[in-house]
Amino acid sequence: MSRVSLWGSLVFVSICAGCQLPAKTPAQLNLTGAAATASQAGISSVVPTDVIPTKLMSDQEITGLAVPDPVELPSPVPDPLRIVFPTPAPVPVSAWRPPLYPTPWAPTPYDHFFFSRPIAADEINWPLADYRYGGVFLPGVVHSGIDIPVRLGTPVMAAGPGRVTWAGYGLYRGVEDPTDPYGLAVSIKHDFGYQGETLYTVYGHLGRIDVLPGQHVEAGEMIGLSGETGKVTGPHLHFEVRVGRNNYFVSRNPELWLAPPQGWGILAARLSNNTGELINSQQVTIISKETGQTWYVNSYGEGTVNSDPYYRENLVIGDLPAGDYIVWLPYEGSTYNTEMRINPGMVSFITFRGKNGISTAPPSDPQVDFTPPDSTQTPTP
Repeated sequence: MSRVSLWGSLVFVSICAGCQLPAKTPAQLNLTGAAATASQAGISSVVPTDVIPTKLMSDQEITGLAVPDPVELPSPVPDPLRIVFPTPAPVPVSAWRPPLYPTPWAPTPYDHFFFSRPIAADEINWPLADYRYGGVFLPGVVHSGIDIPVRLGTPVMAAGPGRVTWAGYGLYRGVEDPTDPYGLAVSIKHDFGYQGETLYTVYGHLGRIDVLPGQHVEAGEMIGLSGETGKVTGPHLHFEVRVGRNNYFVSRNPELWLAPPQGWGILAARLSNNTGELINSQQVTIISKETGQTWYVNSYGEGTVNSDPYYRENLVIGDLPAGDYIVWLPYEGSTYNTEMRINPGMVSFITFRGKNGISTAPPSDPQVDFTPPDSTQTPTP
């Protein structure tokens, strides 16, 4: 598989690129469409989160670790357009994933795994490790979605039922523009909402679009084929979740919205210093105690990103097999670590607050005005 890269953009969004490609001629729309189905059967049981005390890891211990209705157009955004050209990272090696939990999947009142994955189970359908939500490639420029590495011409499917609000070039500014950094893109306004607000998903850098604005699509229905249009250096799918309005200022971390594989879970974290200020771009190492497999993930960079109102996170990594893990991070000359459990189908949560160390206690109860998500509700137009 060819290497993929990420796109960058104006202060609040980065649109994937390694070197700018010439503008492509808009692809002819295929009005026939296609349907794709996915089989998702069986649900694993849910285990409550364990709370494990923090300890300080010695240098010797660290060394010994095994680390391997009318058509709705999106809101225009301001100019000038600023493009960032990050260095591409190697494409991850394909690995087996269990079938996904059926959507909507909401194991707690505060979770909202409402969307199926836009790439089928027989392809890589998880994010590139270096191009997650909140990644930074220049100061103040953060990534507003996730990038999924796919081959040219891979079917791209609607992540949930809804109506197409954009199909073509120009999503970034909301006007027809063959030089748009998203390239050929589709956005969908979904039939369900979250806390009374509309939900949108975005599919960028397509090579072909098979839907029209105003068309209703179902979850799993093919909306186009993957490509490398826009500001890219290789084929991939850029995927966003937006809450309330159809622009990147209100994007959320898709890994908290996409259904996880059955029996696997998600880690979310809030990392702050001694005074409670969030720590940007802090690397965290996650090691499976059973297999020794190691994951690296960074906290969100400095810039405009939107945390979940309950978790208030600044780090998320999904697709972790359920089990026991060691989590550690360096801070001001010391290395802090804890043992924790990733629970199947759920978000496991940690808090780090400088020299106070790591806690696996769940987040504090939300404020009195918090409304649990209702995946069946109809959003306000």
